[in-house]
Amino acid sequence: MNTTEMMRILDSIARDRNIEKSLLISDLEQAMVSAARRYFNTLDAEEFTCTLDPLSGQMALQRHGEPLEMPPEAFGRIAAQTFKQVMIQRFREDERNSIFEEFSKRVGEIVVGVAQRYEGGALVVTIDRAEAFMPRSEQIPGEQFQPGDRVRCLLLDVREVGSQVKIVLSRSHPDFIKRLFEVEVPEVAERIIEIKAMAREAGYRTKIAVSSIDSKVDAVGACVGVRGSRIKNIVDELNGEKIDIVRWNESSQILIANALKPAEVAEISLCFELGRATVVVRDDQLSLAIGKRGQNVRLAARLTGWDVDILTPEEFNKGLEIMSETLQSVEGITEEMVDRLAALGMVSVFDIEEVGIDVLISELEIEQDKADVILRATAERAKVVAEQQQKDKEEAEARRRSEEEAARRLLDGDLSASEGNVDPETAAAAILGAGSLPPASHKPDGEETPKADAEARAADILGGGSGSA
Repeated sequence: MNTTEMMRILDSIARDRNIEKSLLISDLEQAMVSAARRYFNTLDAEEFTCTLDPLSGQMALQRHGEPLEMPPEAFGRIAAQTFKQVMIQRFREDERNSIFEEFSKRVGEIVVGVAQRYEGGALVVTIDRAEAFMPRSEQIPGEQFQPGDRVRCLLLDVREVGSQVKIVLSRSHPDFIKRLFEVEVPEVAERIIEIKAMAREAGYRTKIAVSSIDSKVDAVGACVGVRGSRIKNIVDELNGEKIDIVRWNESSQILIANALKPAEVAEISLCFELGRATVVVRDDQLSLAIGKRGQNVRLAARLTGWDVDILTPEEFNKGLEIMSETLQSVEGITEEMVDRLAALGMVSVFDIEEVGIDVLISELEIEQDKADVILRATAERAKVVAEQQQKDKEEAEARRRSEEEAARRLLDGDLSASEGNVDPETAAAAILGAGSLPPASHKPDGEETPKADAEARAADILGGGSGSA
């Protein structure tokens, strides 16, 4: 037995696999005992013992405490195979324990690995000497990696599953963005700037609220960096995901207004009983406040912890009028009581119906019987209002579909402009997905827009007749 070569190999394994050399020596001793038991066909676990000198590599085998004169080389092929299997199994267990211990300490950190392949939608990534995986649910939608690509991600979890160690990675978790800010913004890492709240829809948009414990440090400016250099690095890492940095404020009203930016807020009414914030914005700010597919208001609600309703001044005033009219129809309810409820953030009959009887009794200082009458009246009115709102919505949707169909037929040449009451500009807007169509333009009796002229004007709007996109 070449003891020098054996000890050199043990040193190499211990260094490469991050395993204590003493553990490997113990594994070799146990493997040799198993080989001896196999050769002598004994079941007594105490019959054989083995010691290995960690310096010289000399191995001594004893049987019942007496040195065994027979050299290990004489044990034969079957015993040697047993030695090999036990040794490999013990080495793998040591390596698994080492990996689990090492990566358990790094949970929550950003790690960098190399993409290998996709298995059932999960991305397999090599990190140092271990294989980790990123489930589809933890990937950014639409993001794809090729074998060999560098992958920067969050070490989300480490757990033992059977005889394996499962290392779970994530790029969609909100903590991933927090760690990126700690890397790119020194003030965040040093806790001068604190990330107070965050809401994220991975791959699309993130809102993050920050505050500074040092009055001399501008939290938003530090996160953005000079000419946006810091935030640009984070956005590039996330493949263009939009990040809104919001200034934190202990006042819920100010925080909600900040969270809804870039939309300008006219008024905010908070109802603490319902955890709801009614936000009033001008008509030209409505779509901006709501955001694409409701994303802006949805993230703002998650960031602030309030259920946010966006209304125009007309809708807000109409809701107050209906509530005031309904409440004052009950005997004994004054305008002052209505104003008191409105000051508490109850701005519609739906709110009154939802808060319940106890709030009405305590806030308005009325009897339970009268509170019951108020609830019945508001419930009936709320039902009527809901039906009317649904009817208006269906009519608006039907009108929009009709106008779009007329516009498409006009461009296809199946309908004249005078028949469809839709001009080519409206038709182009409908095809381009401009949402609701402008009012139809009526032509004088007997006057029709020629088909060729309509098609030419629509083509100009669509970019077919000009040199710019």
